Amino acid sequence: MHKNNAECESNFAILPERHLHEECGVFGVYSPKTTDVGSLAYYALYALQHRGQESCGIVVNDDGVHTAHRDVGLVNEVFPASRLAELGTGNISVGHVRYGTTGNDNKRNVQPILVNHHKGRMALAHNGNLTNCHELRDQLEKSGSIFHTTSDTEVISYILVQKRLQTPSIEDALCETMNVIEGAYSLVMTSPSKLIAARDPHGFRPLCMGHLSDGSVVFASESCALDAIGAQFDRDIEPGEIVVVDKHGIRSITTHCGQKERKLCVFEFIYFARPDSVIDGSSVQIARQRAGAFLALDHPVQADIVIGVPDSGLDAALGYSRQSGIPYGIGFIKNKYIGRTFISPTQTMRENEVNIKLNAIRSVVAGKRVILVDDSIVRGTTSKRFVDLMRNAGASEIHLRISAPPFVAPCYYGTDIDDPAKLIANNHSVEEIAKLLGVDTLGYLSLNDVVKLADQTAKGFCTACFGGGYPTAIPQGGKDRFESKIHEKIGDNATDKETN
Repeated sequence: MHKNNAECESNFAILPERHLHEECGVFGVYSPKTTDVGSLAYYALYALQHRGQESCGIVVNDDGVHTAHRDVGLVNEVFPASRLAELGTGNISVGHVRYGTTGNDNKRNVQPILVNHHKGRMALAHNGNLTNCHELRDQLEKSGSIFHTTSDTEVISYILVQKRLQTPSIEDALCETMNVIEGAYSLVMTSPSKLIAARDPHGFRPLCMGHLSDGSVVFASESCALDAIGAQFDRDIEPGEIVVVDKHGIRSITTHCGQKERKLCVFEFIYFARPDSVIDGSSVQIARQRAGAFLALDHPVQADIVIGVPDSGLDAALGYSRQSGIPYGIGFIKNKYIGRTFISPTQTMRENEVNIKLNAIRSVVAGKRVILVDDSIVRGTTSKRFVDLMRNAGASEIHLRISAPPFVAPCYYGTDIDDPAKLIANNHSVEEIAKLLGVDTLGYLSLNDVVKLADQTAKGFCTACFGGGYPTAIPQGGKDRFESKIHEKIGDNATDKETN
């Protein structure tokens, strides 16, 4: 039963907004000769920065000797020119940008993770969440394993090392590990002499492969990272596939391919990925424009102009405009000098941070009926601020259109959507949300349409956060059970000093 309007407004006022984040981005390169592979990783991670802003790291492998630097912060902060030069040269490098959805954000959890074992050193970078991480960690701890992080990536590394004792190669060990781990994982790793990439059998998270003109082979979470280093896109890694690159060439292991139904996270197309990326054969930009077209068909309204909320709402707004025939306009100016690490010094400034980062253009919207297109509504307070900017700039009507269905369930595969009680769509009807946000009408993309956004991608998307059902068994006890347990043991302020 929905609450009355007074209760709605009271609860709405105290809930802070929570921006959605992808867990991370990964990159790997194998060069046939010793070269500055660390710089390639640096530029690729720069292109993947949107996938994680908490921390980043690069490992350079020079004939089995791994040199690493990892720290909290953005890529340009963690890797000034002097620090990047200290990585030296090599023929293999792996890199990682992180936004943590499991584990806290201290230096213990910065990736790539480095492991010493009886066959040498290994570096591993992982995107996604394991759904059976709690159970696996409990088993490992009971058998004597000692963990240094709160990340499920370390669980993968421990199982890999155990399987390596029983198998002839690291790729065989990874193949055996994939029989044990469940959930979402796109990963790149380096052994002393190999670069290996793998994607989980459902293909929850993207992973692609390309090459450079000198014969180097590269892997990345998104194709935009390949463009950033001048690499040619070759193909996407298939769900369940393992690709091994070494001095003998490229080998593909397909033992786990075709075992599970494809379940690529559809929110990659709606929000996470960069619009210039191509994921599993489909353009992200075209998918977002298609979302806008669906919204125009399902939620038409008389208006004077269509405006997108930067950045992921822009393409959807363009799609709405083209389908409806209503003119498209630029209604917001984004302050390009304020990055994601901008820190508001006072509470008042924190509450009005969107005003500092974004401003409405009065000459575009004053006196007009505006269709405002955004990618999602989580708790609602950020959407309310965008609406207020439009109202203050003189918009006579505001019709909000959202290029995703309502969030109603937590994600266990690498997106920080949790606590269903705090999701505005679980507490209020569409009409109540419209009133809380101060818009004249509100329309969401339908669950039926969201799976049609990327027609070049083999059908099969994960829509669990929109109520589409979970494709795997989910953890019992909530997403925070693992982190809470570890925080009690090591404390939230624990830190490490990187030693190379």
